[in-house]
Amino acid sequence: MRRLFQWTLVLALSLTSCAKLGLGGKPEKKEPTGPFGPTGIPPQLRSKNSDPGTPVIAGGNIPGKPSALNITPEEDIVYTDPDNPNATIPELSTLLSSAKRGPWEESETIAKLRSVREGKPLLIWFTDSATSPMCKALTQELFSTNDFGSWASEKLVRLRVDANVKISDPDLDLGSSEDRRVTVRNYNAALKKRYKVMGYPSLILLSPSGEVIGRYRGYKRGEADFLWGQIKHAEAVAAESYKGWRAGLEKKGYREWQDRKEQKIFARLTSYSKGTLTFIEPDGTRSRTREETLSDKDRAWISEQKKLRSIQ
Repeated sequence: MRRLFQWTLVLALSLTSCAKLGLGGKPEKKEPTGPFGPTGIPPQLRSKNSDPGTPVIAGGNIPGKPSALNITPEEDIVYTDPDNPNATIPELSTLLSSAKRGPWEESETIAKLRSVREGKPLLIWFTDSATSPMCKALTQELFSTNDFGSWASEKLVRLRVDANVKISDPDLDLGSSEDRRVTVRNYNAALKKRYKVMGYPSLILLSPSGEVIGRYRGYKRGEADFLWGQIKHAEAVAAESYKGWRAGLEKKGYREWQDRKEQKIFARLTSYSKGTLTFIEPDGTRSRTREETLSDKDRAWISEQKKLRSIQ
């Protein structure tokens, strides 16, 4: 019995050793991360004290790990007629019209929603417009220029988180205005903590799927072109990542929808009942609309789907 235990122990140790070495007794090889680190951003395009960011993988996230967004499970489109299926679901037109159109958003919720809907990276700017001279320099030398503004309007969704909170709402009295200011200040402080921002100015660029592509801390006068080059490169990396992420969602039934006002969303049809459609977006946002509010292209697609399912 003692000899049997010894042989069992030797066999277990040998199997453990083989598992570490891999087949053939050779050490397992690790996949290369590329010459410029996980994000593919060359060192010369990073600020000296910047975080290299998180790995960028075509399709969005590492296989086997949860998505950065709440993706709805795979289901078939449901054509049904319940008594009141959409009682708590907001109208799509209301959701689309509620989003502010920049140039700099002030709500992270709206900014992230726009980023996903428009397929654009989100640039978050943490600033202190009242006390930081470098924040003022960054505004003057880059963010307020026409060239950057035109490029950013096409390529990015922008969010400004300002430590200097001002409330200018004529409908609020002095007490309510102060309460709002404190609420916004605490909200901005929570964002600063979540994104691990240590000082001003700080910039973070996120892909539409929520991955951190680049971090840029600090600014020096005369570095506008250098910083813009960093942001341009990060935007290109994020755009490439988004293509794979979107293609994966399209396989699950997501597609681009457009209404008569040419407003677009990337969403999945979850139910259809007597001309009423219910959508879900990649972040879990649900909405409903009537078939007649959609573009001719979308209405033709719906008609084809109804024919395939023999629905009148």
